[in-house]
Amino acid sequence: MRKLSGIFLVGLCVGAIGAVVVTARHDVPAAPAPLAAAEPLTTMSETPVNTPTPTPSKSAAPTPKSAPKVAAGELDRLMPSGTASAVVFDRQSGAATVSVRADRGYTSASLVKLLIALTVLDRGGPAASVQKMLSRSDDGLASGFWSAYGGPAIVTRWAVKLGLTGTKPPADPGRWGDTRITARDVVRIWQYVLEHAPGAVTAALRGATERGSDGFRQYFGIPDAAGGRPWAVKQGWSCCGPTRMLHTSGVVGDGDRYIVVVLSEHPASVDYATGSKRVTAIVTALLG
Repeated sequence: MRKLSGIFLVGLCVGAIGAVVVTARHDVPAAPAPLAAAEPLTTMSETPVNTPTPTPSKSAAPTPKSAPKVAAGELDRLMPSGTASAVVFDRQSGAATVSVRADRGYTSASLVKLLIALTVLDRGGPAASVQKMLSRSDDGLASGFWSAYGGPAIVTRWAVKLGLTGTKPPADPGRWGDTRITARDVVRIWQYVLEHAPGAVTAALRGATERGSDGFRQYFGIPDAAGGRPWAVKQGWSCCGPTRMLHTSGVVGDGDRYIVVVLSEHPASVDYATGSKRVTAIVTALLG
């Protein structure tokens, strides 16, 4: 959720804070049938000893007779230009029902704010500001926290703690939105958030506002596709250069049953409105 140039331009607002200067800006834009799954996700069986194993939700609904499954070809059909990755993890069964390009790397945009929030709260930082940063995707607050709480060390610490094999800090220490992530790793982060994060984090993710602090509509993907089911999200978007990112991540269903992650990279010629609709179509297919 940020426009990146020689100075780091990030989604929702422009902020220059602390020793690291980060400028943030969001450019405000204005069910197909499920198929067979691809690339079965084995991440959870590979969890290191210091990474918590998710506990299946006792309040979740019974397993459907036919869990929604989507293959790479369906994602490509729904997104005719660019690339998308998707993982759906069923917390009740403890397994992924969908895993497509789970290890492809993307720049994180605002998804790295999950790691920033965990760091700030672990160190006794201001919970109210963390909630605002998450629910409204406030880039100014994120920039300040990034500078005050360790910058790239935030990413490396959580990558080690959670066993995030594809998550790397940005090459430029000031450009937090350039953190590298994968869909597989974002699932791990959400598992930790749901099982261990302070209540301020989950409250903010359940209360995400329709518009970010700069007016960008962040209900694409999971919120628009949920169809009345309960959800919680952290979204990400960024431009510019040859591509732009649109990411949706969160949980859907009673008891937070499904962790859903869709990461997408679009040509710059695809505007935000079109890209948002494509991501929503993918999530609609994933949810069945």
